[in-house]
Amino acid sequence: QVQLVESGGGLVQAGDSLRLSCVASGRPLSNYVMGWFRQARGKEREFVASISQRSMNKYYGNSVKGRFTISRDNAKNTVYLQMNSLKFEDTADYYCAANARIAAWKDPSEYDYWGQGTQVTVSS
Repeated sequence: QVQLVESGGGLVQAGDSLRLSCVASGRPLSNYVMGWFRQARGKEREFVASISQRSMNKYYGNSVKGRFTISRDNAKNTVYLQMNSLKFEDTADYYCAANARIAAWKDPSEYDYWGQGTQVTVSS
């Protein structure tokens, strides 16, 4: 079992930056592909970014490409999501997730463990 706890959400203005963190416990983070997803009110869960176990591969959703950066520090069992140039439409609950598959990146159904989420609200 892996427990994931997100932090770093909050209320910001459009154009601001935030960094989300996700700390894992239970098993070494290095075993897992890590992903960030988000869900806005009334919408389906959306892929944001994912990163391979050794950070060799990173993927981004089209709506965040060029503005968000995913990274990880396996020694700290932590994955990060740096969010720059935030827009009103980035408002959502953000979740980190983990999967132990070889090449599962964007489909939330392929992720085995989920955090409780952290809320990001961007005012326009």
